[in-house]
Amino acid sequence: MKKVRIGFLLPRYSRHSESLMPEVVRVLAATGVDVSVIHPVEHAIDLAKLRVEHDLYVLRKMSGFALSLAGALHELGAAIINPYPVSAALRDKIITFRTLQAAGVPTPATYVADRAQALAPLLDAGPLVIKPYDGGGGHHVRIVSSAAELAEVPHEHREPVFAQRYHPPQGRDRKIYAIGGRLFGVKKVFPRRTAAEKVGEPFALTPELTTIAEQCGRAFGIDLYGVDIIESEGRPYVVDMCSIPGFRGVADAPRLLAQYFRMAADANFQSAPPAIDRPTSRIVAVTRPTSSV
Repeated sequence: MKKVRIGFLLPRYSRHSESLMPEVVRVLAATGVDVSVIHPVEHAIDLAKLRVEHDLYVLRKMSGFALSLAGALHELGAAIINPYPVSAALRDKIITFRTLQAAGVPTPATYVADRAQALAPLLDAGPLVIKPYDGGGGHHVRIVSSAAELAEVPHEHREPVFAQRYHPPQGRDRKIYAIGGRLFGVKKVFPRRTAAEKVGEPFALTPELTTIAEQCGRAFGIDLYGVDIIESEGRPYVVDMCSIPGFRGVADAPRLLAQYFRMAADANFQSAPPAIDRPTSRIVAVTRPTSSV
């Protein structure tokens, strides 16, 4: 009997990695799924021979190579989580934030320029946060308050400079993770250094944060994603959105993710649209996991 096949486009994790994805792969394999882990950068690929060989692909690695390969598979009709056009959009903060703004999501004022110095007049109204327009994970984020600091921002020639108005956060960042119809809230400090800081602390979502998180998902038509929210002077601001985040701090995340991927693959295997169970309440407080992977 033919098995459901799922291919994971993943980076190669070291044995010290804290990623949950290897455990998700093991859980799926234990349920009888034929799972393949695909590392695109390890060998040459003859594009003429590229075929859709899985019922579902999971695009976790967002490098240019993996994303382009996912795009080629998308054009061949592959089912991908998250879909290639959405994954590509969420990798680009310019597209991400204009889409969120158009959907009515509260975000900081956001600016784009061809060079950092062009942002200097905006500093009269207060500090800016400079981020890589195609980066993630909080890497290379800078808060600048003066033209001198702005001049020190590294900039790749011909790439846009992405900036947002800085709002001093009150307390820890609110990270909201969506898996199917369920939302999970985890408070985390930024930047995160220790293992405990990476796991964070669960919290119950308020109706306002629930509405914002759901707006973000609807804006891109997905229900597997992560949203970063800060609160400043009593107002929430979405400061990042990710296609498939790490889900650290979500209790039983490997099993929930495996279930989500299995249901999506089964639906595609049977040539039927995915049917994801929706809980009666979307305000979910998670409990701290008893162990980490």
